[in-house]
Amino acid sequence: MPQIEQLSEVFASQVFWLLVIFGLLFLVVGLGMVPKIMGTVDLRDQQISGDLAAAQAARDAADREEEAWRKRENENRTAAQGLIAEAKAAAAKASEAKLAAAQTRLDARLAEAEAGIDAARASAMAEIESVAADAARDIVARIAGAEVEAAAAEAAVKEVMAHG
Repeated sequence: MPQIEQLSEVFASQVFWLLVIFGLLFLVVGLGMVPKIMGTVDLRDQQISGDLAAAQAARDAADREEEAWRKRENENRTAAQGLIAEAKAAAAKASEAKLAAAQTRLDARLAEAEAGIDAARASAMAEIESVAADAARDIVARIAGAEVEAAAAEAAVKEVMAHG
């Protein structure tokens, strides 16, 4: 076979050119490109670590700001609750004073009303006694046919009303 016989003649030149190409490729890639790539990678690593440090510093600053804000909010909330308590106390005191004044007015009106009722009751009782005395005289006159004096009829009505 002629292809196998040629192999020994071509093999040496192919190995030579393979070594030359790989050598040139090593020089170009290994000495030219790899240091640039490594420099870019190092620069990128430095930039990432710088960005992470800046982000951590920003986070720490934000945490400090949030803590200060929370402290202010708690102080403001406490102050507001104090103001609310003062306002409630003032309102309760004002309401208490108004209620006391209203109660005094109501007590006075109630006393006036009770006095009016007592006067009306006394008047009504006096009227009832006179009407009852007149009715008793009329009843006795109709039933018994006897005439009763007005003073005697009033005395009898007063006695009955006193017992009953």
